[in-house]
Parts: sequence; structure tokens; C-alpha cells
Amino acid sequence: MAKNDQPRVVAELGRPETPDETAARKAEQSRLYRDRKTLRNLIYALLVSVGLVAVIVFLVPRTDTSLLPDVDFTQVAAGAQSSMPIPLAVPELPEGWTSNAAEIRTATRDEVVSWYIGLITPGNQFLGLTQAVDANPSWLADQVAQGYASGVVTIDGVEWTIYDNRSSTADVGNAKYAMSTESAHTTYVLAGGADPADFETVARAISANVLAQQSTVIDDSTTDTTSGGNG
Repeated sequence: MAKNDQPRVVAELGRPETPDETAARKAEQSRLYRDRKTLRNLIYALLVSVGLVAVIVFLVPRTDTSLLPDVDFTQVAAGAQSSMPIPLAVPELPEGWTSNAAEIRTATRDEVVSWYIGLITPGNQFLGLTQAVDANPSWLADQVAQGYASGVVTIDGVEWTIYDNRSSTADVGNAKYAMSTESAHTTYVLAGGADPADFETVARAISANVLAQQSTVIDDSTTDTTSGGNG
């Protein structure tokens, strides 16, 4: 055998490889190559997926406005008034305000009937107006997320109690900030995540309705608790 034909000495073994060892070494090298290739393919596929998601995020148009259809709460109130024994509050709000809900609500644990309007401010913040008939303390507590009164403010001759839950660690839902007032048989609650200035705007818009409740006489026969929406 020529000198160059001598089996190669493997440093780790201190001797030439046997045919079985050579076959095993080549098989292991082949396996490692396949593993590296599979990993590269996975990384490539991941990068492609991330790129596609980025393209979708940047190209798909987004909007800050509510995706729910606008509701004409004035028209809904006109149809619902006959089922309620009190004049329903229908605020006239500045341009830019919209509504995503308006209904008579009956499904509460206290069986309190109320008129509800979901309002969206020009800054795309939520503010709900609820007007209830003969509400009780537990119903009111539910509406303000069990919050404690934190102050009082008078707006257009109406005294409102403030519930500021914005720093609360409890789950307060939509009642991050709330205001309530009572007038004869009617309890009003404003609750949502809008700015206090927006709450004042709505309070001013319904002040005439609040003051008018003082002369309202309840006739139980006019109350139809079967015509409401969800609680």
C-alpha cells in the first residue's frame, strides 16, 4: 500500500477508523446537516410569517371610531316614551357626539326599569346615560361599580354626586367616572371613561329634564316592563 493510501489516524482515537466508525461518522454528519437545514427553514418561515403580519398591520386601514352602527336615540326615545311613566331624557349634544345604543332596560337584579343611551364623545370616549324609575340604593351601587361618593357638583341648578373610580384597583368596568342625581321618582346616572368635562356637557343637556321630573306624577298603569332591552 502506498504511503498516501494509509488509513487516516483519527486524533480522538489515536488510530485509523474502522469501516463501521467511518460509516457512523458520516451518518452523524449527515444528520447534523439535515438538522441545521431544517432549523434554517423554520427560521426562514418564521421571518416570512412575521413579514406578512407586518404588511397586514401597516396596510389594513384602521379607525379610532366605534365599529358599532350609530343609533338615533331621539327616534328610539319617541317610540319608547309610551312605555315609561316619566319624560325620557333626550340630550341635545354638540356636533361630534354619537350614540351606539338606546333602549329600555328591565333585566336587572333589582327589577328596576330604566332608559339607557350609550354615547360616544368627539374624543371617541364612552359615556352612558341611564335614567331609572323608582331606583333603590343597591341598583345605584351597581351602576357606579360600588364606588364611594367623592364629591358634589351643581350644574344648571342640579346637584350631582360624583364617583371617581379612576384610581381604583377594583374592576369598575365602564364606571371609571360616574355622576348621579335624583329628582322625584327618577334617578339619573352618567358613567363611563370620558373626561369630566364631557360629563358636564351631558349633565347640562339633560338639566331641564331633571328639573321637570319634580312635577311628574307616576301612574303605574303606564309602565310596561316587557318592552325593554337587555340589562
